[in-house]
Amino acid sequence: MKTLKQNFYSVKSQIHQAEIACGREEGSVKLLAVSKTKPAIDITTLYELGQRDFGENYLQEALKKQQQLTALKINWHFIGPIQSNKTKAIANHFNWVHSVDRLKIAKRLSQQRPTHLPPLNICLQVNISDELTKSGVSLLELPKLVTEISLLTNIRLRGVMAIPAPQVAYELQREPYRRLYQEVIKLKALQLDTFSFGMTGDLNAAIAEGSTMVRIGTALFGKRL
Repeated sequence: MKTLKQNFYSVKSQIHQAEIACGREEGSVKLLAVSKTKPAIDITTLYELGQRDFGENYLQEALKKQQQLTALKINWHFIGPIQSNKTKAIANHFNWVHSVDRLKIAKRLSQQRPTHLPPLNICLQVNISDELTKSGVSLLELPKLVTEISLLTNIRLRGVMAIPAPQVAYELQREPYRRLYQEVIKLKALQLDTFSFGMTGDLNAAIAEGSTMVRIGTALFGKRL
């Protein structure tokens, strides 16, 4: 528990320092704690330190944790691949979805979102490095998909998410985020406000290029087994 607490404050400090380094407003970048494969007790520990946003990749695992943690006011983010048979559960049990990459999935989430809940916050996953092994809409297809999804009810299109091909050099890490950010800000009329950019290995580069939410797992919880 002590290590988790230390890791949390270390990550928060790194985010803060990155904001300062690139002239960003303090608090402009939110931490999304990626808690996949981690037990509910770890989520509780971070919650008690003030963390409210948690990201899960695996639906059944996430639903089990949600049942265990009903007393906590957590903002649950689904960040994994989405199959059609999972949309109803996601629409019912999450506040955010970061991995929408086609109109069919967005329509199902919209139709299946309970009307007594606030609109489901959506980010479109963009395959910014055009990798065959990754999901995501292409940069060229993004404007059309944004327009189509923005017309749906019961969901709120907030922005984009990307996982570029891994790079070690800082400038190479920045380049794909810069391209995507520049494309999105051209769509001003749609008021997109969320850039789900950056993970443990490229957090600083992502914040330098406009990230508003970094998805951190390893730096918080340690390496996954």
